[in-house]
Parts: sequence; C-alpha cells; structure tokens
Amino acid sequence: MGQGLWRVVRNQQLQQQYSEQCFLQQDRERGRRVGPPLAEPLQQCHTPQCQVPGADISHLLRVRKGKEEQGFIDLEMLPPELSITILSYLNATDLCLASCVWQDLGNDEYLWQGLCKSTWGHCSIYNRRLPSGFSFRKLYMELDEGSLTFNANLQEGISYFMSRGILVDHPKEIAKFIFYTRMLNWKMLRIYLDERRDVLDELVKLHNFSNQFLPNALRDFFRHIHAPEERGEYLETLITKFSHRFCACNPTLVQEVGLSPDAVYVLCYSLILLSIDLTSPHVKNKMSKREFIRNTRRAAQNISEDFVGHLYDNIYLIGHVAA
Repeated sequence: MGQGLWRVVRNQQLQQQYSEQCFLQQDRERGRRVGPPLAEPLQQCHTPQCQVPGADISHLLRVRKGKEEQGFIDLEMLPPELSITILSYLNATDLCLASCVWQDLGNDEYLWQGLCKSTWGHCSIYNRRLPSGFSFRKLYMELDEGSLTFNANLQEGISYFMSRGILVDHPKEIAKFIFYTRMLNWKMLRIYLDERRDVLDELVKLHNFSNQFLPNALRDFFRHIHAPEERGEYLETLITKFSHRFCACNPTLVQEVGLSPDAVYVLCYSLILLSIDLTSPHVKNKMSKREFIRNTRRAAQNISEDFVGHLYDNIYLIGHVAA
C-alpha cells in the first residue's frame, strides 16, 4: 500500500514545486514582488514553459477538505483507471487493508484476477467458463490455503485443489501448475515428483533449452525441479531426462559439437562434481581447469577440449549448477 500511494504523493509534491518555480519566474519578468497563491489552478499560468503535463490531474490531487489536512489522497477522487493502476502494485495483504478504506476499489475483480495469475500462473479453472458471481478474491484465498496445505501434506494439498475444481487430475495440467507456481515447498515437490513420474515427464517437456549453454540450462532445470541432496536413482532419472530434453532442443549443437544424450549425461555429472569441488569450503585443493578437462575427456572423448574448458569457466565464474 506504501509504494503505489507514495508515488502519487511524491508526484504531487514535484509538480507543486515546479508550479511554484514557474509562478515566481513569471512574476519576476512582470516586475511583481509576490507570485499568485499556490492554491490557484495551474491553468492560470499561460506561458508555454510553465505548462505541466497532466495539470488537470495535478489540480485534482491538490484538492483537500481543509488546509490543515495532510493525509494521503483519496483514491476515489482519481479517475478509476489511475486508482486501479495504483492498487495493482499492492500484494494481497495490503489490498485487503485498502479495501477497508476504498471498498469498491479494493474488491475490484480485475485486481484480484491479476494477483491470482501472477502468483499461480496456470490453473485449470482459468480455462473454464466462469459462472456469474464468480469471485477471484475467493479463488485467491482458496489457492493460498491449498498451497499451505500442500506444503504441510502434499496429498491433502493436491486433493484440496481438485475438490475445489482448481486443478484437473491430469499429468499435463498438474505439471503446468507446478511449473508456473512459486508458492510450493521444493521438498514436498521433490517427494511428489518422485512418486508421480508421469507428472515429472510433462514437467520436463515444459522446459525450452534452445540456444542455452549447458551449465545455464542445467541451472534453469534445477530451479524448477530441485535436485536431491544425495546421489541416487532419482538424481540419475532427472539427469537422464534433462539430457534427452537438452539434445531435443538443440539439434544444431548436437551436430556441431558432437553431443548425444549419453555425452550430456556425463557432462552433467562432471559439472555437478566440479560445482561441489569449487564451492565447498571443506575442499582445500580445488580442481584446476587442466584437471577438469583431462578427467572429463576420459569419459567423453568426442567432446572438444575448448568446449570442456568453457564449461569449467562457467562454473568458476557463475557458481554451482544446482544451488
């Protein structure tokens, strides 16, 4: 609530200062000692250099119930599109507080629809014909409650979304919901994806690694699908699926560099081990670039030395691929 309203008040102050300077300059040119009262509308300043863009709105902002009043501007006095734009900067908590003052504006469905889609980018209910009287504010509360439930108990959370009609029990729909949502606990997601490999397959397909350097693509992959803390069957599954998806998105690179899913698989493990080696404080003798090239080319002989060297530079400069 602070940022949007502060911008309006700050713009008002700047326009008042600019207006005062214009009046004083005009009066000095006319030989007057005192300029006109600042409370007069800006339209009285007829010189081109004193015309301020949006003067009508500026005059509207300066309207007060009394001279002693120094609070925020009443948003109901502004044009509706401007009021909605200001409130669109608020989060759900601040918007609820704003609705206590400006009930009609704070409960605007356009604002709550934007909050829903910016936090949960995809839900099955978005693609349906909504009934009359549907409330996006109520939907936001249900999505928030469902996310908190999922973070405590993943099975109950998924059941909650489906019982409210928010999600359809289809792997592709669930994968899109996970991909475009940042409210879900990554530990619970890891357990859920390990159990639902069909959802994991659809989630991998949503990634587009075209024209991405291999370490950057791997970082992007692990940003959505968090890597397990220990090496095991699940990590091998993730890297295998990533390797096939990366090659499918970069057919030209596969031909030019000689990459294959098996080669990418080997390079991914090399990048993970290198990331641990360079970033761990427990490893005193860090792996050199020459050592990394030698060890990697033993497992992937068809990969050029320059390409492997660039991989090392990326990890050295940017950091861990699964951080």
